[in-house]
Amino acid sequence: MSKPELLAPAGDMNCLIAADRFGADAVYIGGPLLQLRAEKSAFTEEEIDTAAKLLHSKGKKLYVTVNSFTKNSEIEPLKSYARNLHSLGVDAVIVSDLGAVRTIKQAEPNLEVHISTQANCCNYASALAYYEMGASRIVIAREMTIDEIAEMHSKIPEDLELEAFVHGAMCMAYSGRCLISSYMNGRSGNRGECTQPCRWEYYLVERNRPNEYLKLEEYPDHSALLSSHDMKAIGFLDKLADAGIDSFKIEGRMKTEYYVSHVVNAYRRAIDKSAPLELLDDELNAISHRPYNSGFYFGNLVHGHKNDGLYHWDCTFAGVALEDCKDGKLKIQQRNFFKLGDTIEVLSPETFGMKFTATKIVNEKGEECESACHPQEFLTLDCTADVKKGDILRVRTEKKEIVTDI
Repeated sequence: MSKPELLAPAGDMNCLIAADRFGADAVYIGGPLLQLRAEKSAFTEEEIDTAAKLLHSKGKKLYVTVNSFTKNSEIEPLKSYARNLHSLGVDAVIVSDLGAVRTIKQAEPNLEVHISTQANCCNYASALAYYEMGASRIVIAREMTIDEIAEMHSKIPEDLELEAFVHGAMCMAYSGRCLISSYMNGRSGNRGECTQPCRWEYYLVERNRPNEYLKLEEYPDHSALLSSHDMKAIGFLDKLADAGIDSFKIEGRMKTEYYVSHVVNAYRRAIDKSAPLELLDDELNAISHRPYNSGFYFGNLVHGHKNDGLYHWDCTFAGVALEDCKDGKLKIQQRNFFKLGDTIEVLSPETFGMKFTATKIVNEKGEECESACHPQEFLTLDCTADVKKGDILRVRTEKKEIVTDI
């Protein structure tokens, strides 16, 4: 059995390059139309062309999300958009709206269509219906269990692929079809404008006492009753593969290159079995995340596990290597504060667990510095490690307690 595809998100070209470098087999991005994320994460058609050529040169694939709920006024523009994406070399589009699926296949029959998780496809009958419309892949509903996935796989054609999310943020609403943001401030999560009110703090009010507010207390300094855990499936990828999953998908088109590099690196090594699971688990704690759990893959969500609704992380993004280390000197662009004497850990797709000590920091003026304190400044460090261009540098912070269900 071949290894499942590792599918990574990218909100800009830096993230796409990082996803490629750290081992993704395919990358999904948003374009200028119907892409269900903020405009700043949208690739232009020129950037899509560049991204497709870069990935194809390495035998990898590029998918474009067209998964926003579609309005009447968008049907005609969608036809020409589908043709443009196909001409740019896009391997598939990810679509949630039934009418959009039909429109795309009529306008450009040779453009592959993947059914988005927003379509909440959670049974084999729905999967077969989409297959008959021309879909080549189903991104399964996040609410499916592993047993349900296996049953679906057994009742669909061999050439209909299944894709599943394995890591990242989860929505409190069924398959992400949330209306809270629309209700609270008129910005629709189904149109790429979600303001994440599920992460806000709320008070309890009794209807006959409208001026009496009771604070909902989970923790001394924070309450987030509607805030979901983050998903982490790195410990049971084999079970998902055995159930018939063809592609492991990482959530996070709004995330940074630091996040993308860490998660792709960890899951690449897990799929290849090139590093102990315990170490990869630690790698996923290095990035900013909410408490982890395993989603619905083993049935209903586990109750009784704490979720403070806050972000946790074990490391801070210190910088990125601009060139290979040469003659003991490393040129970097700084991302966050670090100082002389700090242990700099190196995230690299080539070597695991590399580190060195910051013994000398020199700025662009040639001045020695006690610390790297100016945002995104260019620095030269004395370096004893074999750091390569594009490697991620980080500094470990004080260890935090992180609750997991896995």
